[in-house]
Amino acid sequence: MPGDASLPPPPTFPDGRAHVVIVGGGFGGLYAARALGRAPVRVTVIDRKNHHVFQPLLYQVATAALNPSDIASPIRRILRRQQNTTVLLAEATGVDVPGKRLLLADGGVPYDYLLLATGVTHSYFGHDDWARHAPGLKNLEDALEIRRRVLVAYEAAEREPDRDRRREWLTFVVVGAGPTGVELAGALAEISRHALARDFRNIDPTQARILLLEGTARVLPSYPPALSEKAAGQLARLGVEVRTAAQVTGIDNRTVALGKERLFARTVLWAAGVTASPLARTLGVPLDRAGRVHVRPDLTIPGRDDVFVVGDLASFEQDGRPLPGMAPPAIQEAQHAARNILRALDSKPYLPFQYVHRGSMATIGRAAAVADLGFLTLSGLTAWLVWLLIHILWLIGFRNRLVVLIGWAWAYIKWERGARLITGIAAPLVSSFSPSPQSPPTDAADTSPGASAAVPAPPPTVLPAVQAEAPPPASGARHPESAPSVPPPRSTAGFPEEPPSRRTVDPPSPMGGDPTAAPV
Repeated sequence: MPGDASLPPPPTFPDGRAHVVIVGGGFGGLYAARALGRAPVRVTVIDRKNHHVFQPLLYQVATAALNPSDIASPIRRILRRQQNTTVLLAEATGVDVPGKRLLLADGGVPYDYLLLATGVTHSYFGHDDWARHAPGLKNLEDALEIRRRVLVAYEAAEREPDRDRRREWLTFVVVGAGPTGVELAGALAEISRHALARDFRNIDPTQARILLLEGTARVLPSYPPALSEKAAGQLARLGVEVRTAAQVTGIDNRTVALGKERLFARTVLWAAGVTASPLARTLGVPLDRAGRVHVRPDLTIPGRDDVFVVGDLASFEQDGRPLPGMAPPAIQEAQHAARNILRALDSKPYLPFQYVHRGSMATIGRAAAVADLGFLTLSGLTAWLVWLLIHILWLIGFRNRLVVLIGWAWAYIKWERGARLITGIAAPLVSSFSPSPQSPPTDAADTSPGASAAVPAPPPTVLPAVQAEAPPPASGARHPESAPSVPPPRSTAGFPEEPPSRRTVDPPSPMGGDPTAAPV
């Protein structure tokens, strides 16, 4: 077995070159492809998206600090200089392991070696109905949806005459205090206290309530306790209410249930759990409780020398603990798997993987961050500056580095967030809870400290939306009123219903299980 450093069978290929198929254009897939860029192999990279996303900065798109193009690059562009590499836009649906064929939604691709790096998706711990009320953050679509909900909440509050319902719109709940949850909560606080502070007339955005819920005893549970305490203090200074040992038992369009207590909030964001890509289930090998593949020491699956699994999809333990779900383990695993493939081509035995931990970081806000570098822990301004430097260096593409650096500098000087655009269908979200034109606001701002009492909320009053008169249709065009009547999709809390999206199902705030943690 390769896991025991035994020799794999001598390779024989019809055209003299092995065909390596890589599924996934994230950190694992991309770095594996790069490692094979000059190897005597044919490489095919397959992803259902045409771009690579720098996930550690995804939360900044979700909170209007950066644009999607600032942290994403087309996979073809990244790999265009690799003459041995082909990029395909396709969706993998399964693996025919005995037949050595990757199954696609519209066909299949044969392989000599297969490397799976398809990552994870959101997990709601068996409550998939929560997904439409509490979106997670795994891709650009998620980030734009979160940005839309956050900005629309302020717009709806501006038009809401009822004080209690306005308080609901101005309450934001983040579930899970791992790196992603901490970063989201800190950014939401900065939006309300600074970026939007002077932009509204009927509400005071600085009175928005930001709650961060964590099921364990402290925030950032995978970090040293001293850093967790410092992170909690920095969050408190930003105005974030941190509640630990808070087990979420229910989420609907208006409330978050913590046992018998109810928090009234229109905007809930999920950063508590993830589960493996369903592609793992088609391999026919043992999986952990989160659906990740139990790989051998050389990162191959049990019983096969030609299938590698890396990144969030792989369940790999070192020193009795699973590797954290971050970018650095995925990158190191991918590069090691590529080296093992090259060793197989030279009829050399596979080598076991050994992860080298170089640290982890989380930013909380302006000049506020924590960093665990193994040999050194940092917090505050120093950690924040290190965080900035690391992320700029790891961004792919000179243009992206320059744009992000300029954007951060401008935001630091002006407290501005330049990507505050509401995309998608925003009008129905606001009009479902807007006052009539004759109804003045009943209260300029809600400054009361609490909104979490277990008191039934008043039923929502749906008032008619104010619509501008449509211009006459162009010649030959169908007037909107003449179009067939199609019932709108069922909506919840003003948000159109959406299907649930796609590193382990960990307790809320997994043990480092956060692919958006800083790649140090």
